[in-house]
Amino acid sequence: MSGKLYLCATPIGNLEDITLRVLRTLKEVDLIAAEDTRNSIKLLNHFDIKTPMTSYHEYNKIDKAYTLIGKMQQGMNIALITDAGTPGISDPGEELAAMCYEAGIEVTSLPGPAACITALTLSGLPTRRFAFEAFLPMDKKERREILDELVNETRTIIIYEAPHKLVRTLKELRETLGNRRLTLCRELTKKHETALHSTFDELLKRYETEKPLGECVLVIEGKSRQELKKEAVASWEEISIEEHMEIYEQKGMSRKDAMKQVAKDRGVTKREIYQYLIKE
Repeated sequence: MSGKLYLCATPIGNLEDITLRVLRTLKEVDLIAAEDTRNSIKLLNHFDIKTPMTSYHEYNKIDKAYTLIGKMQQGMNIALITDAGTPGISDPGEELAAMCYEAGIEVTSLPGPAACITALTLSGLPTRRFAFEAFLPMDKKERREILDELVNETRTIIIYEAPHKLVRTLKELRETLGNRRLTLCRELTKKHETALHSTFDELLKRYETEKPLGECVLVIEGKSRQELKKEAVASWEEISIEEHMEIYEQKGMSRKDAMKQVAKDRGVTKREIYQYLIKE
């Protein structure tokens, strides 16, 4: 009978945040796969967990996944932990989980700390809909593409960043998104946890004289639907109503339907479009 993969969430700063279920599971499984064994041994020692440990990280995630799957196929139960937080969120755990499903291995996730959710609930910004981007890509082209996609994102945006790269990322976001409201969360769950409710301009001014410290989570307000609508209307106003009508009529629309669509695009009534065209 095959074993099972347990995705175990671990604290992101405060050791008291670990769950009783995760502690029991880490003690009961046959093997723990850790992103960094040097870091995770501190956690295991703190809770007197003697389970053997092996490394599973970004640079061995495929080859090691096959090894771990082989062990589970032989009946071993394996727990996967990351340096901090929930495995599979912005770490190679997603690869192992996917490969386990392909191999017919059962996977279960033990809920617990996640920096993205902790920051979101702490931010004071809308939480019903959000877009999690993790760390922006290092590749310039891909990074630019992602940033451009975020311009019209209406959901709250969550981005991770290291302190030494924070100012650069803030500048890029300001140039791309405009001066949005955001909450900068640092050192989550730790003694010096802070949540700075600010704007891009205010934060950039702050860091002219202050050095960013601590791992950061940026929670950024999405673009309002009202603003998107205004921009759409403004773009249509750059052409004449006649040209606007022609666009739809060339697509095979009747004049009546074209007037209706033009009115919708421009945020006016169909009657106003009709009256304008009669005068012309």
